[in-house]
Amino acid sequence: MKQCEYCGKEISYHEMYCCDACQDEANRFYELRHKFQKPYSVINGIFVIAIGICIFLYSFLRDVGAIGGASSLMILGAMYFFLPFPPEIMIHKYKLKKAIKITKIIASIIFALGLIVLILYLTNVI
Repeated sequence: MKQCEYCGKEISYHEMYCCDACQDEANRFYELRHKFQKPYSVINGIFVIAIGICIFLYSFLRDVGAIGGASSLMILGAMYFFLPFPPEIMIHKYKLKKAIKITKIIASIIFALGLIVLILYLTNVI
């Protein structure tokens, strides 16, 4: 049996979604992704590079490296949580609803990691 492209329920081979609500949610997701794709990619690239630079700077300038790296992780985590755009392979494997949920869980972990680094730095552990 074929599965709904949004929620994963079994449907007939002639349909793409199990109901109108699933189709509306999927359309809303794809429109949002199309609208924010370029700024999302630019912000993502900037902060991923910033994390690498901050890791390098941490060996010379602990303040800049730790605070910059932690804030970059927290910004990326927040962006991934509020704009969860999973890759197509994940959408194909898990269907859209579950892929968004997994992306939000990963985003929460990234944000928490940044918060932990910031707290450890402020308490002089690292």
